Amino acid sequence: MQLATDYPVLNLFWTMLMFFLWILWFFLLFKIILDIFRDDDLSGWGKAGWLIFVILLPFLGVFVYLIARGKSMGQRDMQQMQEQQSAMDSYIRKTAGSAGGSTTEELARLAELKQQGHISEEEFLKAKAKILA
Repeated sequence: MQLATDYPVLNLFWTMLMFFLWILWFFLLFKIILDIFRDDDLSGWGKAGWLIFVILLPFLGVFVYLIARGKSMGQRDMQQMQEQQSAMDSYIRKTAGSAGGSTTEELARLAELKQQGHISEEEFLKAKAKILA
């Protein structure tokens, strides 16, 4: 009960706000440091300069970086997301095409050859096991 009288609700709210702003600050700082290394347009000296600026003067460095390069930072994020999405789509198309389409087509072709009498039951089972393996 003594904690409630020594620590009013407003102080609790203020403490929680400061804690979440502190977490937000570190998230923003790490995002900017990652963006500095990810940017292909910056030279090595440019990356080193921005990194030193952000580490030595963190508040000023982060705000100047956001003002100077914030728009291109968003564009790089969008470009990376699009590249990841296209890579995932390509992988899904390749996997679905090789696993479902061609195997099914080969089994249908084998069944047709068996029905027409071009291959025996034994040959059909061997070829089917080979395709499914």
